[in-house]
Parts: sequence; structure tokens; C-alpha cells
Amino acid sequence: MTRPLSHPLSAPPGSGDWMQDRLTEARGILADATQHRDTLVILACRTVVGLTDDATERGDALELWRLLDRRPLHAIADARAKGGAA
Repeated sequence: MTRPLSHPLSAPPGSGDWMQDRLTEARGILADATQHRDTLVILACRTVVGLTDDATERGDALELWRLLDRRPLHAIADARAKGGAA
């Protein structure tokens, strides 16, 4: 009677590297950032900053994150240092 959840963003088990899937998903959001809410774009920026190996891509995502997150930079840094959501 219970069915597995079906969601377009969830990958079937064993489909591959889930971190790479999240990075690809985040890149897609950033590519069309004007069509998404700021909170989702910020989350995508955080994902790209945390997962990419490309310094240029990381810098671009960080710059967009700073533009959209209206908190002072020291508050963002403090939250990250304490392990909280930035």
C-alpha cells in the first residue's frame, strides 16, 4: 500500500554520484537565476561554492551569493564558522 515517493529532482538509487548531480542541478539554477527565487539561487550558489573545483566558477557563485544575501558579510562568515546555515 505504500509507494515510493516520485519526485523529479530525486535520482533513483544507484544512479551515480549524487554530489555531481546536485552540482549539475545548482548550475542549472544559476544559469537561469532570474527565473528563480533568491533563496533558491543562494542555495545553488552555496552548493557550487562547496562542490566545484573550478576557481572561476566558485568566485562567480560567491559574488552572486554576496549580491543576493542581504545580511552583512560578517554575519554570513560567523554562521558558517559555527556550522550553521550561511
